[in-house]
Amino acid sequence: MDQLRAIRYFSKVVETGSFTKAAKVFDVPPSSLSRRVSDLEKSLGATLLKRSTRIVKLTEVGQVYYNDVQQILNQLEQSKETVRSYQTTPMGRLRISSMVGFGEKILLPLLEEFSALYPQIVLDVSLSDELSTLGRDDVDIAIRGGHAPNERVLAVRLMDNSFIPVASPSYLETHGMPCDAFELRQHTGLYFKTPSGVTPWLCHIDDQWHDVSGPAAVISNNGPWLTKKACAGEGVLMSTRWALAEHLESGVLQEIKFEHKLAVTQYADMAIYLLYQKQRHAVPKIKAAVDFLIERIKLADKY
Repeated sequence: MDQLRAIRYFSKVVETGSFTKAAKVFDVPPSSLSRRVSDLEKSLGATLLKRSTRIVKLTEVGQVYYNDVQQILNQLEQSKETVRSYQTTPMGRLRISSMVGFGEKILLPLLEEFSALYPQIVLDVSLSDELSTLGRDDVDIAIRGGHAPNERVLAVRLMDNSFIPVASPSYLETHGMPCDAFELRQHTGLYFKTPSGVTPWLCHIDDQWHDVSGPAAVISNNGPWLTKKACAGEGVLMSTRWALAEHLESGVLQEIKFEHKLAVTQYADMAIYLLYQKQRHAVPKIKAAVDFLIERIKLADKY
């Protein structure tokens, strides 16, 4: 920094033609400024300025050095402006991690609109059902389903993520509509597999959790494929309401309702959360994305 300050002093002396005038610009004593420039010349082993009582002129090597450092100083100013813009305008690379199903069905379509609004942001999106840690995985924003996380991050609840049992009308016509949750043990199951294992069918009755899972026909981590099989009448599927919305609305799938609600985990308040580190929310690109996603996803949460 001392050498950079000396270069700035030297450059201003050249521009003003005076040590005194240059010193006024930086609000430092002329003697201090002159000493800095002399130290710069000593470090370079060259005389940059011809000094006289009336005028200050560049030497030949001083002219060459001045031309070179002007390019450097100009580049530093441009870099400073870039940083200022970065801190005020949403721009740069934005790393988002999301669950696969939610990412494909809800997030990616929304990001098309986001990119149109913020063309200077470069999206770096990863879809994975593996749990990610914001700091460790160098992620700006993560979207995860489950219960409220224990990570030291800010978690915004976006929408409900509870699971419901469904089947096609043809399956229910053939195998009958189960009257209570325990009858599900007699029905063919289409099971979703997470990184933690196969999701069971659980029911909370009389302050106890009961596993009411039926025999498995298919197990997969591919939600759309399982949904396709459910639509084809191959079994009962437990999935999220947001993932099944279009099939429920069209009547291709029918929700199986019981007195006691079913779940795939004993954790309460299953939801989808948007996670980000508090200290990074001030970065314009992250703030823009967080505000946009919260508004759009909550607006779209009709289920």
